[in-house]
Amino acid sequence: MEKIAVLGLGKVGTLAAELLHDSGFTVTGIDIASSKQSFPFATKVLDLGNNANIEHEFAQQDAVLSCLPFSLNVALAEIAHKVEIHYFDLTEDVPTTNRIIELSKTSNALMAPQCGLAPGFIGIVGASLIEKMDECRSCKMRVGALPQHPTGLMGYSFNWSPAGVVNEYLNDCEVIEDGERKMVSAMEWFEDIYIDGTKLEAFTTSGGLGTMCETYGSQVANIDYKTMRYPGHGKLMNFFFHELLMRERPDVAGDILVKAKPPVNDDVVYVHASAEGMIDGDLRREEFVRAYHPVEVAGKTRTAIAWTTAGSVVAIIEMVREGKLPNKGFLKQEEIPLEAFLETPTGSLYAK
Repeated sequence: MEKIAVLGLGKVGTLAAELLHDSGFTVTGIDIASSKQSFPFATKVLDLGNNANIEHEFAQQDAVLSCLPFSLNVALAEIAHKVEIHYFDLTEDVPTTNRIIELSKTSNALMAPQCGLAPGFIGIVGASLIEKMDECRSCKMRVGALPQHPTGLMGYSFNWSPAGVVNEYLNDCEVIEDGERKMVSAMEWFEDIYIDGTKLEAFTTSGGLGTMCETYGSQVANIDYKTMRYPGHGKLMNFFFHELLMRERPDVAGDILVKAKPPVNDDVVYVHASAEGMIDGDLRREEFVRAYHPVEVAGKTRTAIAWTTAGSVVAIIEMVREGKLPNKGFLKQEEIPLEAFLETPTGSLYAK
């Protein structure tokens, strides 16, 4: 694998393309409009509504990484499958992933959605904790991408796609509870969490577990994923979406929210994963807790959400190139060894 197309040159897509370029890949950045920004890699403007043009471009590549909204990814994955190239994306959308799983059953290349932060890196971390146990009774995974200096009642800034956030807040969430694999409502199961003295709340959101419930359904009695926010956020979002019925107008809801709470540069990504179970006959609890801040990557200061998302998928692509991961079929995030991930040039960012 040498040639890769990166679709969507926003903050995350641009950083992913730069990291891939720095890692030795021949990168083509693709977007729907030209940019005045200069890039160290080739770029193209492409009509993403024209499947014939997309197929022609994909046929010249070894792999494609979609950093586009999840609603576009099924069509892109189908074209990648048709021309037999590797496919990667950052989606948290469950129906999108289910379709890609079906495509992978007849694929001659690798189909790897959900390669971002959550789902993605958090699943790699969670699986590493489970594997430490002789018998694991629970694994809990939490992620929060937040402003370092929150203001207002929401205590939030939309550094991530508003469509993606709305999707996570409204769709049901898969969990394993007392050995039963089930669906539960989003923005429920509230709990308090403290990281470095900062109080946060956590509640269920959709898609963060990826395929972990399927993988560990017969091994781990309790698995769940929650999003972390500053206290009070979940109550306000429940009011906004359910009492004001904005759940019926998700596109409008996303537009209102991002205009009210635009992105900030000084963000922080909290990662909190824990597992409980038996190790050598003793009941133990293992944890992975980190607070990731903006860092300088590829010559520029990058927001925490940008580098933790882009860095995860790039590290996975590096592992595929090196033969450390399969090059065919469907890639589950929980099958990626954490230590090998952290040893890649890009994955090493998460070890700091």
